[in-house]
Amino acid sequence: MNTRSMIFTLYGDYIRHYGNKIWIGSLIRLLNEFGHNDQAVRAAISRMNKQGWVQAEKQGNKSYYSLTERGVIRMEEAANRIFKLKPEQWDGKWRILMYSIPEEIRSIRDELRKELVWSGFGTLSTSTWISPNNLEKQVQSLIGKYEIKDYVDFFIAEYEGPNENQRLIEKSWDLIEINDRYQEFISHYSQKYMIDKSKIGRGQMSDAECFVERTKLVHEYRKFLFVDPGLPEELLPEKWLGAHAASLFGEYYKELAEPASRFFESVFEDGNELKNKDLSYNVMTHPLLLD
Repeated sequence: MNTRSMIFTLYGDYIRHYGNKIWIGSLIRLLNEFGHNDQAVRAAISRMNKQGWVQAEKQGNKSYYSLTERGVIRMEEAANRIFKLKPEQWDGKWRILMYSIPEEIRSIRDELRKELVWSGFGTLSTSTWISPNNLEKQVQSLIGKYEIKDYVDFFIAEYEGPNENQRLIEKSWDLIEINDRYQEFISHYSQKYMIDKSKIGRGQMSDAECFVERTKLVHEYRKFLFVDPGLPEELLPEKWLGAHAASLFGEYYKELAEPASRFFESVFEDGNELKNKDLSYNVMTHPLLLD
């Protein structure tokens, strides 16, 4: 597992609940559990710093890293999608983004494409991206971020045929491939869930082991953010496995949550007085853990 990607997972599932800041020593200790060495962690967090995801702060001889505003926004967006309990209701409208970005700034065009895929847009045709979801804020943010106002046009429209809305889905996304990936996730993690649930019930899994398994679970599940556009239920095929995968993820996550958080808290340091921090926040208020 890529070190930088694992750091994103830790910020998204743990650190953001504890003030968004962590001592580099704690981060190294946590990632040692996955076989990442000190040098790899320092190199990855340095790269994230240069890319504007985190910012460094010195306290004495210790270095701390906190999410930037950009990092906080990205983590919140990811969490809202990962832990979404049910699909949003469709308003019947399509968001359409068209662009014509000059070749001399092709690097911006490439970055924009990655951002659009991550947000859930699909390619209807060359340089034409669509989504049935309410992504107006994300689009305006991307236009401002890359300063491409002169090169893009954005529409909100209804599809009037001559085919059905489902035709747009088939042209813009490969739902069969995405469903196959959900099947792989379900096949792998349904068995792991039953085994680990039994171990936890018998007291045969340590807090550290639960931390590792929960982090791996989130890390694997969040990969669907890059492939699944999160379509409204009205536009999904009948035998869609996304809901099944989400349910399995939620149950497995719930089983691992409390011991995993205990381990994290035993390692976590952010330079503030821990006795004044509400370290139970992640477990007690997480939407998946509230009945």
